[in-house]
Order: sequence, then structure tokens, then C-alpha cells
Amino acid sequence: MAFLTIFTAPKPFTNPHINLIQRNAIQSWRALGADVQVVLIGREAGMAELAQELNLPHLTQCASNEKGTPLINSIFSLAREASQSPVLAYVNADVMLLPDFLEAAHQSMAQARQFLVVGQRWDLAVQEPLAFGPEWDKVLEQRVAQNGRLHQPAGSDYFLFPRSCFTELPPFAVGRAGWDNWMIYYARRQGWWVIDATQSIIAIHQDHDYSHLPGGKPHYHLPESNQNTALAGGRRAIFSLLDANRQLKKSHVVSPTLTLKKVLREVEIFPLISLKSLALGQVSFTIFHPKQAFQEYRGWLAWKLSRKSRPS
Repeated sequence: MAFLTIFTAPKPFTNPHINLIQRNAIQSWRALGADVQVVLIGREAGMAELAQELNLPHLTQCASNEKGTPLINSIFSLAREASQSPVLAYVNADVMLLPDFLEAAHQSMAQARQFLVVGQRWDLAVQEPLAFGPEWDKVLEQRVAQNGRLHQPAGSDYFLFPRSCFTELPPFAVGRAGWDNWMIYYARRQGWWVIDATQSIIAIHQDHDYSHLPGGKPHYHLPESNQNTALAGGRRAIFSLLDANRQLKKSHVVSPTLTLKKVLREVEIFPLISLKSLALGQVSFTIFHPKQAFQEYRGWLAWKLSRKSRPS
């Protein structure tokens, strides 16, 4: 039995560059060894052929929304059913991993019962198929050190957790904004450790454009991202890596350094994670960010008035 199951819902393999970087990513996961199982989920073009080529489990019975976008709750459920691993990880299909990812899984599992491991990614331009022979991880690590760019702590590209966690999720649209932020919010709300592993995991995101999305625009601007935010419980449930309450440093899970910014943020989100109240969370947000709260309310009011003015 594999210790870790990595699962993903890739984009279609029809775009030559997307095909290249997804193949690089998935092959890097396979190169982590027998302790790692890789599972592909979805019915996108080219996925069945890659699964057959690499001899990977391929789960096709994934629920989708009205636009045909696979749903996160179905993806996670299928992966759990197809695996017996004690640790699971959803990873975006354009992200290459190194052996430190498996090490982080072992270290986190040894020190916590319920947790979510997340972290910043390293952005890297990759235009060629990579080889995964001897010392492949050292070669990639050196390439990141020379040309990689540490991404801001906004979105997350991997989610590592025990199989007992995240057994029920809302029907978020995969590949759209909002759901990754909710994962951090939900874990904090449950009292689990949210472990920022940026200093221990080199997750390599291969640069790409957004030609695979409607209008070629980033997913933040798509209606499905707004739907994800609504399913999450609204903007107050949009947490980031700054809301992690642990860090993985040198094999040890430790509490983060308490800066003034961190202390103020913990006070702000106390109603959300301890009192479990979105309403009080909104009040707290208004106190801490009055200008932004006013702008949000004004935007909401304009939206409501525009809906009322539309002919029925």
C-alpha cells in the first residue's frame, strides 16, 4: 500500500504546451517511488491515453457543473475511494514535486493527527520535456535556485492531508478561484493545524498562459469563481497562506513567528474560526478594514439595485 496518494484533475492535453508541462508534472510524481500512488481524475481529452501510457489509475465518473467543469467534492471522493493511503494530496497538474514533498508528508503525519499542509510555489519557465533519470531532483532543484521565482502567498497549488480530513466538501468548480482559500478557512475552523511548508517543500509551477480558459482570462474573472466564493460562505471565508497556524521547518512542525501583522490577523479571524460565525466575522472585518468593507457594501448594493431594475 502506498503511503501517499497524489490525485489531480488535469486540463485537456490538446494544447501542446499544457500537454508538455502536465506530463512533466505527473512524471515527477511517479518518480517519487513506490510510496506514492498517482491517480488521474476526469474525462479531458488526452487523459486516457496518458493514463494508459504511464499505467496510472484513471477515474472518469467525475461529476461536473453545467459548464462541464469537474467538481471538487466529486474529485476528492473518487480519490479517497480508489486509495487506501493514510495521506492524500490534491496537486495541480502543472506542478512538479521533489522528494521533499513525500518527506513532508511523513514528518507532518508523525507530528499531527489532523492537518492541512500548504505552501508557496516556485514559478519556473519550462519549454521542454524533462527526463527523470538519476539525480533528476537535484537538477531541478538547481534550476529553481537559478531561475525560479517564489510566488506570492495568495493561492495554493497543493493540499496534503490525512484521509480522515476533508471527507465532505462543497461542489466547487476545479481550476477556478476560491476553493483553495476555503480549504485553509475550513481547516482552521475545524481546529486542525494548517502547516505552511514553504521552507520545506519546493513545489515547481511551470509557467503557462490562460488560453485554456474562456476568453483566455485568468480564472479570477470567471463567473464560476464567484460561484465558488458564494459556496465557500462569502469573502470572509477566503483565507490565504498567511492564515496558517504552523510551519514546517527542518523536519519539525512549529508555531509561526508572532509578528504584529499575524497577531492582528488572528484577532480579526477569531469570530470565524473560534466562534464559527460568518456574521461576526463580517463585523470584525468591518472594524479592521472599514474602507474596504464600505467599498464591498457599496458594490453589493449597486448589484442588488441593478438586479431590481432589470425587466422581469
